Amino acid sequence: MKSSENPLTSLDDWEDDLLRRYPEDHEPGNGKQTDEFRSYDDAPPHVREFYRLNHLHQTVEINRRKRNEFLPLRRRRMGIWDAMEFLNTLVDDSDPDTSLSQIEHLLQTSEAIRADGHPRWFILTGLIHDLGKILCLFDQPQWCVTGDTFVVGCEFDSSIVYHDFFTANPDSKNEKYNSKFGIYSPHCGLRNVMLSWGHDEYMYNVCKDYLPDSGLAMIRYHSFYPWHSEGAYAHLMDDYDHQMLEYVKLFNPYDLYSKSDDPPDVERLQPFYEQLIAEFFPPEISW
Repeated sequence: MKSSENPLTSLDDWEDDLLRRYPEDHEPGNGKQTDEFRSYDDAPPHVREFYRLNHLHQTVEINRRKRNEFLPLRRRRMGIWDAMEFLNTLVDDSDPDTSLSQIEHLLQTSEAIRADGHPRWFILTGLIHDLGKILCLFDQPQWCVTGDTFVVGCEFDSSIVYHDFFTANPDSKNEKYNSKFGIYSPHCGLRNVMLSWGHDEYMYNVCKDYLPDSGLAMIRYHSFYPWHSEGAYAHLMDDYDHQMLEYVKLFNPYDLYSKSDDPPDVERLQPFYEQLIAEFFPPEISW
């Protein structure tokens, strides 16, 4: 995945940066204050470059193009566990912080949810929420796979990280898209707006016929930090969104803080998760 438009050297770079920006006071116990984490003054150059490219390219036109390209879901047919093994072929030799495989990362999240006694659909959601990163294996640059998501088609909210980079985005100069509501109407509901393209939107569409609405909200909105962590886009929310926001906030700590170098036993856990997957998904689905 080396290219001039792939400034993040690791898929985990973004998760590591999220930990720096959005810590819980009691997690992960490293002694830093919240303000130190939320500061972007000392962000590594590759993080800044990632967001420069992301904010430059995430336009309405690009988002419509990506949806037309990927949402017919014609890339391949495979089951959920097969998709996890497919994602596992994404070898990350550049990450100095962990040697765990992609499957081990997924299992860490779901096992943390399982340990807290949450429903089976919630455990499954934790297992698969990042599976949309297989877009990287479909030759997609990281600026349209990872990163904080936001609404396109209206003004870019000031809470979005590196907001200044949007000055280079063509939509910021387009009167159709740069007003408060843009192409949307007041309280139209977030399910009726277009979020910036990435693994969240892709996986949400892959799963939307199989999971309960609460799980789908967790998948679609887990990278939507301006909304669930900064309170942005209230003017587009309807009553349903307020309900879903509580589920997304419940999921967020598991997404951020389950990562460690203590590997789960994949072979031991596989039968449990294959049975769980079969409760919600057919043997093969379209990707």
